Amino acid sequence: MDSATSELPVRTPLADAAETGLKIVVVGGFGVGKTTLVRSVSEIRPLNTEEVMTQAGIGVDETAGLTTKTTTTVAFDFGRISLNERMVLYLFGAPGQERFWFLWDRLFSGTLGAVVLVDTRRMSESWYAIDRLEHHRTPFVVAVNRFDDDVSAFSLTEIRQALSLPDHIPLIDCDARVRSSGKNVLITLVDHLYELAMAREMTP
Repeated sequence: MDSATSELPVRTPLADAAETGLKIVVVGGFGVGKTTLVRSVSEIRPLNTEEVMTQAGIGVDETAGLTTKTTTTVAFDFGRISLNERMVLYLFGAPGQERFWFLWDRLFSGTLGAVVLVDTRRMSESWYAIDRLEHHRTPFVVAVNRFDDDVSAFSLTEIRQALSLPDHIPLIDCDARVRSSGKNVLITLVDHLYELAMAREMTP
């Protein structure tokens, strides 16, 4: 993604009244923008495990189409955003490389919901994330991170069809670099979780 100036998040301490922590996982293919999303929305300085990519990764990590990517996450990213004085979202960004997929199942444990980030230049890399979330019956939304050099301009309808997403799963555009856009993704997920909870309550 071309460099751009992001909205600077306000770094705030955790409220003394905070008593409920909600775990959210951000997943997707290699280089899709998971670290960028966590960094842009986190109200604290996010913990990340990015390392400079080296020759050792050639032939191991698929970098086609990622000509500007120089670092990679080797464990997970962690950030935090307060919903109100009592409720806090804890964000975990999972590494996208296939060699780290074994971490995902453990990371999904205790997860309230997930965000699947999609890069339309490498859409097939989103299928594994969707498959694992469906396997774990973890609610999720899909956010299309629109990159500046993406000339395909696929519509959300086309992307939904390509990913075989059911109509009830929210699909939205986003710019992972921009805090307001990242927050909108999380709001969409929280709204989706609320609707699912209400539907369960209404079921006899």
